[in-house]
Amino acid sequence: MLYKLKKKSPTVAENVFIAPGSRVIGNVELSEHSSIWYNTVVRADLAKIKIGKYSNVQENSTLHVEQNQGVEIGDYVTIGHNAVIHACKIGNKSLIGMNATILTGAQIGEGSIVGAGAVVPENAEIPPGSLVLGVPAKIIRTITKEKIIELKQHAVHYAELAAEQKNIEEIK
Repeated sequence: MLYKLKKKSPTVAENVFIAPGSRVIGNVELSEHSSIWYNTVVRADLAKIKIGKYSNVQENSTLHVEQNQGVEIGDYVTIGHNAVIHACKIGNKSLIGMNATILTGAQIGEGSIVGAGAVVPENAEIPPGSLVLGVPAKIIRTITKEKIIELKQHAVHYAELAAEQKNIEEIK
């Protein structure tokens, strides 16, 4: 469901999938072939949230902002189930693992992986092509160029899955 808040309505490009049970609220921009999966909340009440093309935000995730500090998700980004993304920036072709938390002001460089359950601290700057794990998250190693290509392909695959979901039917 889309909700207008403070005179701001979500902007939704063509070929976007928003699953039933999700809430997209306020100053949100969803780019081409992006997808918001079941029971996800994208709440842009204090600043803007922009989700790039072919990016997917999977089930039960929460995206929120701070006063004058939005969320920017690049192109071909996968955000795993139950992730919390708060007032931060995620570079193109990155993957945020299941149950990961990215805190206010953090910047995730392009082509990075934040592992499942990791907590990226406030204002952390993760260089491009990094594998980040743990609580608090620490850089473990550099991601290969081949793996970054796989991350992009994974996001494209999710766009294909989202296209199939558009025909979902509720059984009564």
